[in-house]
Amino acid sequence: NVRKIISCSPEETQALASALAAELKSGAVLALHGELGSGKTCFVQGLARALGVRQPVTSPTFTIVNEYRGRCPLVHMDLYRISDPEELLSIDFENYLDTKGITVIEWAERAGNWLPVNTMHIYFETGTDINKRTITMTTGESR
Repeated sequence: NVRKIISCSPEETQALASALAAELKSGAVLALHGELGSGKTCFVQGLARALGVRQPVTSPTFTIVNEYRGRCPLVHMDLYRISDPEELLSIDFENYLDTKGITVIEWAERAGNWLPVNTMHIYFETGTDINKRTITMTTGESR
């Protein structure tokens, strides 16, 4: 199951995430892939807003994990600073995946084989237009 969408603005990226939020079930894991500045955190902001999170959502690059309360719990992880998947043991990674809410992981490729099989992988690709993004969503194994 693959969906490819072109987003022409941060608002469109957030609207896409908002629409996706309505489809997600408790326990969903979203793995976000893309370069720095490709729209991953912008996407999480739209998702959080749709889930009723009222506080500002920022990338947890230095804290690794931020937790938010809305209609369901939202766990936002950023693995940019993880150099080895074994480091995930120190942040109790597996327990975060068992949450009754939604878990979103930026730089998810750094988790190695720790991601559940039913993870939704979302790829953000930039082009020559500064605001345009190609966003590809796929369920199951990463491409």
